[in-house]
Amino acid sequence: MTVESTAARTPRRSAGTKAGTTGTKRTSSTTKKATGARKSTEPALVQLLTPEGKRVKNAEFDGYVDGITAEELRGLYRDMVLTRRFDAEATSLQRQGELGLWASLLGQEAAQIGSGRALRDDDYVFPTYREHGVAWCRGVDPTNLLGMFRGVNNGGWDPNGNNFHLYTIVIGSQALHATGYAMGVAKDGADSAVIAYFGDGASSQGDVAEAFTFSAVYNAPVVFFCQNNQWAISEPTEKQSRVPLYQRAQGYGFPGVRVDGNDVLANLAVTKWALERARAGEGPTLVEAFTYRMGAHTTSDDPTRYRHDDERAAWEAKDPILRLRRYLEVSNHADEGFFAELETESEALGKRVREAVRAMPDPDHFAIFENVYADGHALVDEERAQFAAYQASFADADGGK
Repeated sequence: MTVESTAARTPRRSAGTKAGTTGTKRTSSTTKKATGARKSTEPALVQLLTPEGKRVKNAEFDGYVDGITAEELRGLYRDMVLTRRFDAEATSLQRQGELGLWASLLGQEAAQIGSGRALRDDDYVFPTYREHGVAWCRGVDPTNLLGMFRGVNNGGWDPNGNNFHLYTIVIGSQALHATGYAMGVAKDGADSAVIAYFGDGASSQGDVAEAFTFSAVYNAPVVFFCQNNQWAISEPTEKQSRVPLYQRAQGYGFPGVRVDGNDVLANLAVTKWALERARAGEGPTLVEAFTYRMGAHTTSDDPTRYRHDDERAAWEAKDPILRLRRYLEVSNHADEGFFAELETESEALGKRVREAVRAMPDPDHFAIFENVYADGHALVDEERAQFAAYQASFADADGGK
């Protein structure tokens, strides 16, 4: 396991040591050596299930999943398959003009389902805009997620009904929201935890740094779950951080751990551990789920412009659903009848989602101008009039309206 302690691991330098202090000048050769050392040393992953579907032992985390039943394993597999099917349908609906945008989670199912199933009902979730699998685990109907992307509502569900906050579009801000909420939970004396989801790109945001600071100082019961899918739109992780992302927690004084993001059992175990720490009053934890975004950042993105097909092919071999299926088959925890029934259920879900979205009303084109100012504003009125004129310029082929 790779967990950083709250104390720095590097030894203190003596007063006479100048290396690394302000004003110290390093030669280019020294810099190159240091860079080479970073590239050649990859941190270990917490992994309980290999890409080939083989169960591997881990003394630190086995206890969190050793009691898992065959039925629960099939449940995890079902969660991932249905989430992927719903996600694929949403992407198709956007391509057909039924949604304005969609952010796919393809490839990140294990990170989301594993961490989502680790939560208790009274825990509270602060997602980004890609946590469709976590929403599934919290009981949010998939069709409710799509209203916002169709432009007919501002979220579509009651956050207090599922302890699952509305999707957050502003990058990184939900980490601060989660920290503040967790501080309130601690003050209330509640026996629950908070989890904040964000991506590798959001880890570079100031909001996330502030959340780390406040959560550490106030010992807030919060878990920061970073899905490192390797790309912040078109920017690779290595251009954002000189160290693995989980190691950033070390500088704030709380543990960080990197987990195989495509291993649903490892994500389940590590998140359970982190949540238990939070509930026990041991403060925040940073979990870096090392995974890969198989599709585009959103449907407005073209990943072929900045990454190669062979990179995706390498990650397809680590597919989170395929590896759990292999484990289920080898362990005789599921038969062909189970997989066939799930395929039928999957197609039924896709059909239900498709029909529900197409039955949604068209967005109100003028709603964007409402509630901008409490008492109205001349500029908004002018913009509304211009937009109305623009809409009226589209002639009806039959009536000439």
